[in-house]
Amino acid sequence: MVKIVSRKFLGMQPVYDIGVARDHNFLLANGQVASNCFNKSHSMAYGFVTYQTAYLKANYPVEYMAALLTAHSGDQDKVQMHIANCVSMGIEVLPPDINRSGIDFTPENLSILFGLSAVRNVGQGAIECILESRAEAGPFQSLADLCDRVDLRAVNRRALEALIQCGAFDLMNSNRNQLVHDLNFIIDWAQGRAKDREIGQGSLFDAPNGSAHAASSGFKVAPKAPDVADFEPQEKLRLEKELLGFYISDHPLKAVQRSARVLAPISLAELADQPEKVMISAIVMLSSVKPVVTKKGDRMAIVQVEDLTGQSEGVVFPRSYERIGQYIEADVRLMIWGKVDRRDDRAQLIIEDAEPIETVRLVMVELEPQIAADITYQHRLRTILQQQGDEREAKVPVVAIIGKHPQRQFVRLGAQFRVRDPEAAVAALTQADFKARSTPLVSA
Repeated sequence: MVKIVSRKFLGMQPVYDIGVARDHNFLLANGQVASNCFNKSHSMAYGFVTYQTAYLKANYPVEYMAALLTAHSGDQDKVQMHIANCVSMGIEVLPPDINRSGIDFTPENLSILFGLSAVRNVGQGAIECILESRAEAGPFQSLADLCDRVDLRAVNRRALEALIQCGAFDLMNSNRNQLVHDLNFIIDWAQGRAKDREIGQGSLFDAPNGSAHAASSGFKVAPKAPDVADFEPQEKLRLEKELLGFYISDHPLKAVQRSARVLAPISLAELADQPEKVMISAIVMLSSVKPVVTKKGDRMAIVQVEDLTGQSEGVVFPRSYERIGQYIEADVRLMIWGKVDRRDDRAQLIIEDAEPIETVRLVMVELEPQIAADITYQHRLRTILQQQGDEREAKVPVVAIIGKHPQRQFVRLGAQFRVRDPEAAVAALTQADFKARSTPLVSA
């Protein structure tokens, strides 16, 4: 293979795009590929596009990421990955808002506003009707105001329920369950007003001497359902994911995000880059579970796991399912251990062990920097932990806290230093004059 070892500027010269009917590689007589096999104009175009996108991302990050989300709005995995990138860049992705959202993802100061076209069950006709009414008469004051102003044949009950449950009305009324219960009353009321207007029959609020203000404020007397409590937080998130494809206002794993970085530094977005046959751990949520029965009658499962960065497919084979099958349910948050498998040209996680994050504990060992660097203390710590561990049964991770706040560092010790019993490990460490404690993952 010919290798380019140096470059020399030759000034401005004309270049040509060579069209080849079939083969696009130029071969030398000895079978090697020529160094100029990719014509200059083609590579120049790629280079220019690369420069443009890099410039936009560096100088207009909010606008760039909004365009990227819009371009991939139909691919949930990519949208979730881009939203995770937005978070790491300090860009907040805001839930849909009936008074601010447009068709696509749009920049709003240092945030990105979710587009209405990405909400399931809300069609293009409904969106156009909503945006047209908003442009003509201004922001909607309430759900009743919207129903009174739009054509309910275009913005039907299914679309309105979707907009409520994904949070598009939260700034008007954050009790989504109340709005869902109100919806039946409001639709009947709005349809009655629309029929009256069609036949020229006005109401007290539509009377000429009632003024335009009175006519526009008729929604204030719209009927409502009896007061009900809002959805539980988990139910809110479930409905959000059902309609948007992912969580937007919150995520069930956010509460353990800090702990996840220490205990499971490998995110699902990085799964494809991990070596095979190496045990890795991750803190995930099971988004779906497909039970399988083998020909021998053994139970196993194919699952979809997700974290804050992306999704992946996982497999729980019968031997593992026999031990952890009670945890393999949809919407359960787990700490899992497994290995990467690249069968069928894609990365798949073979789950060998799992535990609900509510029961996961870890051992914290506080060390002064000078002690952490002392070989004698390192040897003592290693010996104690290895005595408390077992390659087959030890799952409790050990984290060293080096230094004091705000300079302290968290260091997760390797898998070979996991312990079986956190309380016994703490007792052994304390007896050896180490400052240690056992703590649950969710409050770490």
